Amino acid sequence: MSENRQFALTRPAYVGQAHLVVRDLPLVSDFYQKIIGLSVVEKSASGEVLGVSGQPLLTLTTSNDVVRAPSSAAGLFHTAFLMPSRSDLALWLTHVAHNNVQLQGASDHLVSEAIYLADPEGNGIEVYRDRTPDEWTYQPDGTVAMSTLRLNLQELYDSAPKATFAKAADGTAIGHIHLQVGNLPQADEFYQDVLGLKIMARYPGASFFGSGAYHHHVAANIWNSRGAQARTINMTGLSGYSLKFNEKAALDTALAALDRLEIATERQSDGVAVKDPWGIGLKLSA
Repeated sequence: MSENRQFALTRPAYVGQAHLVVRDLPLVSDFYQKIIGLSVVEKSASGEVLGVSGQPLLTLTTSNDVVRAPSSAAGLFHTAFLMPSRSDLALWLTHVAHNNVQLQGASDHLVSEAIYLADPEGNGIEVYRDRTPDEWTYQPDGTVAMSTLRLNLQELYDSAPKATFAKAADGTAIGHIHLQVGNLPQADEFYQDVLGLKIMARYPGASFFGSGAYHHHVAANIWNSRGAQARTINMTGLSGYSLKFNEKAALDTALAALDRLEIATERQSDGVAVKDPWGIGLKLSA
């Protein structure tokens, strides 16, 4: 049901791409191509851009001085790849099962069905499909009911179309990005009060921020990273990601807040670059 994908991506703001710094570029790139089903969109001396149907989703770069980030560092909890339909998710599940890929978990979040794993360097990955928004339960304050229930993987596997997974389905996108941060009130302040996303749900130790009534485009938790300081520039993991704005007014409001609070930004040809309180880069663009 492509309207699910469209709901996430047609909100006032949505996640465009993610950028990971890795130590073994060929190994990690091969994983995202063979296991997630991405294709190479562009190659450079320092890295590769991978995507779906020519649409860039994931940049991988490396250098000689890359240092492995500790598991308690601020940065990535997982990159969440949103499949266009439940049958696409089921077909992908058959693919990872037949390739003996180690899964880390599988959950029914009420708004979505999600499967968790990690790339060869430990970067978290979620592969999920959304239920339609009319199946979600919104509270009077506009937040949405989410939970973590067991996902019946066997039932999902059995529902898969009789086909072979060759590559990620057209329309696969990054539905959300989930971050490790050092301090939740600071994350709430930055993502809600500065960037204009709304807190859509809270778990103990985590906040979920969405735009336009989506369950979350960005999440932040302190489960492994309480008190984490800003990332260093050559650290492995999440260097940054992009937030794209379908509504210029929402972008203008975010930029005005950054100016008002004197948060450093850099105007670039393809948007405005800024860092969150933990040194995770964001590219804001219309």
